[in-house]
Formats: sequence, structure tokens, C-alpha cells
Amino acid sequence: MPQTDHSAHTSAFALPSCGIVIEDMAATRDWLKQAMERAFPGINVHSAATLAQARHCMEQKRRQYPGLHGLALIDLRLPDGSGLELIPDCHALDITPIVTTIYDDDDSVFEALRVGAQGYLLKDHDMAHMVRYLRRIGQGEPPLSPPIARRILKAMHQAPPARPQDPPTRSVLSPRETEILGLIGRGMRVNDVAEHLQLTPQTVASYIKNLYRKLNISSRAQAALQAQRLGLIKPPR
Repeated sequence: MPQTDHSAHTSAFALPSCGIVIEDMAATRDWLKQAMERAFPGINVHSAATLAQARHCMEQKRRQYPGLHGLALIDLRLPDGSGLELIPDCHALDITPIVTTIYDDDDSVFEALRVGAQGYLLKDHDMAHMVRYLRRIGQGEPPLSPPIARRILKAMHQAPPARPQDPPTRSVLSPRETEILGLIGRGMRVNDVAEHLQLTPQTVASYIKNLYRKLNISSRAQAALQAQRLGLIKPPR
């Protein structure tokens, strides 16, 4: 997966240089691969039909291309398990996970978001709409199909006020994990953290995976919130 120059795009958010389409239906897999290539010209896209194949692709990225920001389009129902199993590993490897599925029920939507999906797109869009939704990533907007966005808003309006939670304690993290949490909470990516701390990207990814597990979180947004609660970064005013 060669590195791609996306300097022509003006955005404060990292655009993907490599991608993985994880979908067991061959025709749909090819269609999603084409959508990703149209959304991000020059991107190098791999594909997988199972969890096992997807993990192989992700391991290849970890070993050979640790500095590239990636994008994964993940189907929920795969022959050997749920695509949701891949989402925490995506975050640890600097891959943005987007669910692409036919399922729009509450259980599927909110479980995907709970484990860290950064977008949720239904596969009934035409190519032009799918490309447009994917391009929102470059503006820092989560790609959401309109029915999914409406479902989320409805659930928020119906939900009771959240009870305040006790902040996590630093004692569950090692000093290095605490330091890395503060850095990713400020928006630094895996490669940036590795350069800042003079570590390998693989080592940083392992630390991130461990601290996500210890804090029971699965996304950068959750990491930033936990970093604020621990006093590692100041909350925005």
C-alpha cells in the first residue's frame, strides 16, 4: 500500500491513504471499493470477505505501513463473526472504522457506535451519495445515512439525563500509558505520538490498545474525554 499525497485536499483532518473494504458479497465489495477510490483519488484499497482476511490486511498495515492513516468499511454480518469485533483494533492501528450495512435497527446502530464506529452508512445509497458521505471524513464529519442520523437524534431526545460518572483513576494506567493518553487526547495520531516519544508506531499502537482495554473505551473521542477527566488536558471553553 504505497503512501499517497493528498496535499491537494485542504483539511485539518487526516485523509486516508489506504483502505480496507470488509464485505462478504463480491459485487457489493467491488462497489464499495469503487466508492472509496472515487471519494479519495489515489487511495490504495484492499478487500476482505471474512474477519480472518480483514485481520490479515490490518496486520499487514501494522507491520509495513504504520505511518499511513487508513479507512475501513465494515459489514456487520460476516461468515466467521461480527464486523464489530474489528473496530477496537482499527482505532489502535490509526484506521477510521465506518460500518456499511443493510441493518438499520436500534440494536445494530447503537452497538456499532458504542464500540467505536465513526460512521454508519446503509448500502442502499447510489454511488454518488455514497462517495459524498465518505468525503465528509475530510471535513471531520461522521458519515451517517440520513435515517441513521434521525434515529440517533430521536434516541437522544428520548433518553433520560445521563448520571454523572466517577472519573477513572490514573492508577489503572502505567506512566507511559498515561502519557500517551494525554497526547492522543490532544488529537495526536499514532505516528505523531511515536515521533514525539521516540518510540516505534507499533509500540505506540500496543500501548493504545492496552489503555483502551483498561479504560473500557474504543475511540479517540472517548480517549479525549477520559484524558480530560484525568486532568491530562484542559476541556475546551
